[in-house]
Amino acid sequence: MTTAKPQPNNPYDICTWQPEELCEGCPLRGRLKCRFRSGDLLHFMGMFAGFAIPAVIGMARGGFGWWLLGWFAFAMFFFNVWESRILCSHCPYYAEGGRVLHCIANYGALKLWKYHPEPMSRAEKVQFWIGLAILSGFPFPFLLLGRQWALAFVAFWGLILFFWTLNRYTCTRCVNFSCPLNRTPKAFRDEYVRRNLTIRKAWEASGQRVEDPAKGEA
Repeated sequence: MTTAKPQPNNPYDICTWQPEELCEGCPLRGRLKCRFRSGDLLHFMGMFAGFAIPAVIGMARGGFGWWLLGWFAFAMFFFNVWESRILCSHCPYYAEGGRVLHCIANYGALKLWKYHPEPMSRAEKVQFWIGLAILSGFPFPFLLLGRQWALAFVAFWGLILFFWTLNRYTCTRCVNFSCPLNRTPKAFRDEYVRRNLTIRKAWEASGQRVEDPAKGEA
């Protein structure tokens, strides 16, 4: 677990927000996306753009441009309010001090909620799937009604590639371990949780097992 004294920008003493020189010798270094890297954020945004750009163009060309305002409004609500509470507030990136989230996906979102180190609840996971379905599915009825078949296909293929790439290169190394999309190996997850006492206490209080290789038990 971490041992450095909590700092104003790291009130929960989470290793993600400790000085990077303290990462020397950590077995998780390079195996988890536990430090902010602008390249990770640009990769995420670029892949999402492969879905969003053809969807926006198609809705505009199909005569449904004004409905883009509704999509944008929902996206702002989802990223800054709804998803921020049910998903982001459980992530170690959210534990940073300050009012703006700095992470590899939802960068720039306002932090309206307190940090929740415990895992997501079942109800929160269901809400996440519902919100994600609305966000990603919103443009397709308008693309089809506007007869934008080619752009609908490109947007759909872009969405498939986005989730495939996310699952292959991000979700297998992400530190938001209770996210429904997370695929981080349990050994890496447990190692990270053991190094962060705030998270470990919250996970164990919620009934999650954190294995200690030295003892062979949680």
